[in-house]
Amino acid sequence: MKPIYIADYNYPLPDERIAKYPLAERDHSKLLVYRDGQVSEDHFYNVGDYIAPGALLIYNNTRVIQARLEFHKPTGARIEVFCLEPLTPHDYQLSLGSTTGCTWKCMVGNAKKWHDESIELKAGNFTLRAYKEQSLGNTFAVRFEWDEENVSFAEILDAAGELPIPPYLNRKTEESDLRTYQTVYSRIKGSVAAPTAGLHFTDQVLKDLRSRGIETDEVTLHVGAGTFLPVKTADANEHTMHKEIIAVPRETIAHIQARLGHIVAVGTTSMRTLESLYFIGCHPENPTVSQFEPYENDHTLSVYDALQAILDYLDATNQQTLHAETQIMIKPGYTFRLVDQLITNFHQPQSTLLLLVSAFVGGDWHTIYDYALSHDFRFLSYGDSSILNRKS
Repeated sequence: MKPIYIADYNYPLPDERIAKYPLAERDHSKLLVYRDGQVSEDHFYNVGDYIAPGALLIYNNTRVIQARLEFHKPTGARIEVFCLEPLTPHDYQLSLGSTTGCTWKCMVGNAKKWHDESIELKAGNFTLRAYKEQSLGNTFAVRFEWDEENVSFAEILDAAGELPIPPYLNRKTEESDLRTYQTVYSRIKGSVAAPTAGLHFTDQVLKDLRSRGIETDEVTLHVGAGTFLPVKTADANEHTMHKEIIAVPRETIAHIQARLGHIVAVGTTSMRTLESLYFIGCHPENPTVSQFEPYENDHTLSVYDALQAILDYLDATNQQTLHAETQIMIKPGYTFRLVDQLITNFHQPQSTLLLLVSAFVGGDWHTIYDYALSHDFRFLSYGDSSILNRKS
């Protein structure tokens, strides 16, 4: 596999260019437009001007949970537990809906101070107890129990947890983040980070798109903390991608199949979900996509037939929703199969998300980022947006 030197995907990002807070009006963010190697700019409320009527816009409907919990031992030691993904029950909705207890994969701050004893957190009328069950490498399996009947774990997190805003904002979560760090269409709880390309949308923008004959649909990918992990290897091919859980309704897959050639992904999470569908269609009985599967085999199946294979499998197994796991790494050299346009924010230097953008625009990412840096665009999660056309 040809090396991809991550040092080639660096650029200067002064701290003052990182947006610490969103604009007061979401859709008034700046919009960079990239098409046929040319760059221009507008405002996000005009994004419909750059999408053809009849296109299908796909967004990620995941909702960020208040996944950070702060416990204090009787000794005064502070233990921070950051819930990453459910282990038992493994399904997000079942685990968040549990009223009897659940086990999650967690990052634990100050883990050396937490031995075999349980730790407690009091919030409102209940007491949450946590038990560190086993090490999972850099994370732990943590069992949660609480003493209030008929209260779900989702309600526990809402009452006791903190919304985990990105670490590069270098500030505490504020009350306003509970609203601004969620998309207007978020509804399926499970993410520990927002699909931030969607933060620019308002109900009015969505209404305008539909009035133009632009269709919309949704997928679910619960964003994990791995989205913030920098590439620390000199060769990006040696970086281990994080796994994420996706869910796509059968009717959405059929909708995508009918609009092939006109697909707009809102954000890199929607992109990863959509592109993963092709490889799942190559083996629908095993709905997982490994990091390098797109580069390891000759994939001759058409996209239409791959989607049909998923539909047939769902019908044969009497399922209405595809549940799958993806570790896909989209990097230069990747062949895009589903997505024609990408709406996305501006990403960190030397990140897998910047590799994805570079792959989508045929390596021309410097043109885009040089323009954004020289034209006062705001960067990262609360920053400005772009709409990119795939370079064939």
